[in-house]
Amino acid sequence: MQKRKLGNSNLEVSALGLGCMGMSFSYGPPKDKQEMTALLRAAVERGVTFFDTAEAYGPYINEELVGEALEPFRGQVVIATKFGWKIDPKAERGLAGLDSRPEQIKRVAEASLKRLKVDAIDLFYQHRVDPDVPIEDVAGAVRDLIQAGKVKHFGLSEAAAKTIRRAHAVQPVTAVQSEYSLW
Repeated sequence: MQKRKLGNSNLEVSALGLGCMGMSFSYGPPKDKQEMTALLRAAVERGVTFFDTAEAYGPYINEELVGEALEPFRGQVVIATKFGWKIDPKAERGLAGLDSRPEQIKRVAEASLKRLKVDAIDLFYQHRVDPDVPIEDVAGAVRDLIQAGKVKHFGLSEAAAKTIRRAHAVQPVTAVQSEYSLW
């Protein structure tokens, strides 16, 4: 499997990554945990080292699945997860709007560390830009987590170029994720 370095960082990942959302969220009911664990581990055996999840997927259960399944491969894989949603079990799909306040980002990081069973999050994305929180505050909160050793790299998902530049001025952005269809 070919490798790629993301941005100007030393974060190296497989050229093909595995998005884990559909294993427990969005595309029908959650899939069988044993089958998904086997799939994740088979991906590693085939050279995939980059895995993407989020607290919002499930919510929470996708991070738990990824954390448990990839635990034997610590140090060999890169796990990206995301923050930025207000989680409410009563809301549709468990999501009740955006919340990227710095104190919330830090709470999410602590909870994600536990669910993923890691000491540091490899790549921590803002899932969606929160119009109520300046991107500089978001980047500053992630910078604080990086300085504390809880996060290694910062990413943005679905962000405009101007927003990326403003965030990058506070904390270098390693990766940008944008949804698109091959079709």
